[in-house]
Amino acid sequence: MFRHRSASPRREKPLRRPTRVVAVAVCAAWVVAAVPALAAQGKATPAQKEAELRKVNSRIEKVRKDVNEDIEKRDKLSVQLRDAELGVQAARKKLDEIRAQRIASEARLADLEKEQADLEKALAGERGALAGELRAAYVNGREEELKLLLNQEDPATFGRMLEYYGYFGRARAERINSIKDKLEHLRLVREKIAEEHQRLADLEANQEREVAALRSAQDQRSKAVAAISTQIRQKGGELERLESQAKSLEKLIADLRKALEDVPVAKQAPFEPLKGKLPWPVQEGKVLARFGQPRAGGSMRWQGMLIGTDRGARVRAPFAGRVVYADWLPGMGLMIVLDHGGGYLSLYGHNEELFRKVGEPVSGGDVIGAVGDTGGHNQPALYFEVRRGRQPVDPEIWLQRR
Repeated sequence: MFRHRSASPRREKPLRRPTRVVAVAVCAAWVVAAVPALAAQGKATPAQKEAELRKVNSRIEKVRKDVNEDIEKRDKLSVQLRDAELGVQAARKKLDEIRAQRIASEARLADLEKEQADLEKALAGERGALAGELRAAYVNGREEELKLLLNQEDPATFGRMLEYYGYFGRARAERINSIKDKLEHLRLVREKIAEEHQRLADLEANQEREVAALRSAQDQRSKAVAAISTQIRQKGGELERLESQAKSLEKLIADLRKALEDVPVAKQAPFEPLKGKLPWPVQEGKVLARFGQPRAGGSMRWQGMLIGTDRGARVRAPFAGRVVYADWLPGMGLMIVLDHGGGYLSLYGHNEELFRKVGEPVSGGDVIGAVGDTGGHNQPALYFEVRRGRQPVDPEIWLQRR
């Protein structure tokens, strides 16, 4: 968001998604993209593939080292904020996973309880029918066939009646076996219901722990933000901090472009003709800052646009591309960068969660993040920027009129 050169992340030790992991992922993803493109042109040999892999590996390794060196230069307050906001994101993701598991478990439980009710109803019907048959058999006496033989004078009639009695006897036996099967099935269903109840109890306990972890991470974030604000008030370093963050973003963009140059990408529609046609990255929101507007007392200008919206609002890719960065940066918070081909990049900052990883392709409309206030921002908002080459351009001219 900053001059949008937002500062490179800085960490003293690798976090959940360390820069080196991001870098290696970028490398792997783009080699995967490059090799099929060369193969499709009939130009790739095994030796060329290996050479391309080594070249991209070397480039990305340099980016990784440069970013890590820059991270080590960052002040401790930025590191504390990064750690806290990454902790908040991790806790939210775990809570999302637990909620999804609970929904699935509750659905399974509802299905099992319905199955149990259906089985009990079917058992009641079969038991009633069997009871009626047994009462009829009891009334006729225990030796049904012998009574029938003594009471019949016509052998043909006797034969038919004997067949009927045999049929009824087999039917009773089948009904008894069916009842036994249903009872066993019911026993298994009840066991599964008990297991689901236990699973739900475990999930509830896990959820309580993750809620506590989320609150702790949010508290740490609040402390880090307060410490940064105090430092700015005492030292008057807001402009210096913004300029440092802007330079770091510029360096990251430049290094990414250098690392990915000459790497073939999959063919797709060009980005250039889409001015005024792309959907907004968030469905609703108010523009809080526009491209080119002054900031930091007028000595800096916005290089993208800031859209205020609800916390957790889904961020969608306006156009197809590939994720080339997905990590935390000072000032930008949790940021995701998409490469749309033709030299165009789009940047999305201040997310509270990122849903896509480096190297993943995205289509227009895909959810890539959730709006937050990471990077020390004071309210939920999405920072949206478009780059042509290394140059930021007004992102609003690419979006449909509202």
